Amino acid sequence: MVARQASSQSLKSIAGAILLALGLVFLFANLDGIAAYIGTIAGSPAHEALGIVPALGLAAMHAVQAYAFDRDAFLSGLRQNLVSFWPLIVVVIGAGLLKSGLDRRLARPQARTGSSATQLQS
Repeated sequence: MVARQASSQSLKSIAGAILLALGLVFLFANLDGIAAYIGTIAGSPAHEALGIVPALGLAAMHAVQAYAFDRDAFLSGLRQNLVSFWPLIVVVIGAGLLKSGLDRRLARPQARTGSSATQLQS
């Protein structure tokens, strides 16, 4: 029974590490394109870069309008935006699996040292 739990925890740790690594690779591949876009904005003159602020305001007002009058289109756009964050979701799942596997593995030696310390005090 204990061997089965240890095997399960090691599989969780391995799966978590693999998912974390793959998610980071995909995330950084996507961030490369975003960084290039930001680089083009930063290289543009200041009066062109200031045009981003009104564009963001108009986009926010358009989102509110879509939410108020056409919820299907709003939810479709929201789903498209969430799909672009899928590598981040993979990273979070991998980190969660890795953490749960490592927590159990690290808790065992501490429990043993704590029980031997209480035996020494007795």
